[in-house]
Amino acid sequence: MVNSTQVSYFTLAAYFDTGAFKYFCFMTVMCLYTFIVSVNVLLIVIICMNRSLHEPMYIFLCSLFVNELYGSTGLFPFLLVQILSDVHTVSASVCFLQIYCVHSYGAVEYLNLAIMSYDRYLAICYPLQYNTRMTYKKIAILIALTWLYPLLACITYTIYLKSHSQMCGNTIHKVYCDSHSVVKLACSDSLVVNVYGLILSFGIIFGALIFIIFTYMKILIVCFSGSKQTRQKAVSTCTPHLASLINFSVGASFELIQSRFNMNNVPNMMRIFLSLYFLTCQPLFNPVMYGLKLSKIRVMSKNLMLNVGS
Repeated sequence: MVNSTQVSYFTLAAYFDTGAFKYFCFMTVMCLYTFIVSVNVLLIVIICMNRSLHEPMYIFLCSLFVNELYGSTGLFPFLLVQILSDVHTVSASVCFLQIYCVHSYGAVEYLNLAIMSYDRYLAICYPLQYNTRMTYKKIAILIALTWLYPLLACITYTIYLKSHSQMCGNTIHKVYCDSHSVVKLACSDSLVVNVYGLILSFGIIFGALIFIIFTYMKILIVCFSGSKQTRQKAVSTCTPHLASLINFSVGASFELIQSRFNMNNVPNMMRIFLSLYFLTCQPLFNPVMYGLKLSKIRVMSKNLMLNVGS
């Protein structure tokens, strides 16, 4: 029988010795992080500074971009330190903090996408009543719920996980900390932790997905029965949102498969890619997709760059 203990640190076993190549990896990750921060901050500034963009859709987009900064900051600085380090260990406190960041980032992302689908549903299905239904008070309440509910739910889960972290080992086979890897190390019965995690996942992620599917079914009904102009409006405003939803769901699926199934037969580099895709797909994808697809943001970005250049 393996003795249990309250661990003070975890070893991240997915890292391997790359010699001088680690400096190339460091520069690549640094460039990615710089790009993510720069583009997301740029779009947040553009939306905040231009009154013509103070519309519900763009306000929700601003919330989405803030979450991309939050999620990427929970990963990239940690990753940069680990790439240059010769000993890939992390203190238990930092590990659980990262678990909290990863879970809350994913939950806020799905809820952001859900309220954005609701906004598109009102704009397309009730265009004449849109301004009375989507008031600034309602926007504030939706954004507050999008952030407060998952942040509070995830901190409760993380505190409970940490308080019941009697471990039979301290080796995590990933490049960052995640809850499932820590739960697998527990000696004690982890039923309560698993049940709470499932309730959290179903309540936020699957609840958001079901709501998004419902709104898009309503949008499709209106599009098929409406005019060509209505269909064009739906396509132009819903395409970036659908692309973002699919992209993030693919990343979440990669993370779920790697956490729940035996991936020993998969090459180490592929496992690292799959685990990082979940946390990097949206911060890289969303600014480019919305920046290129939405004409108002594209024009404002171009004007800002020209003004800075002159």
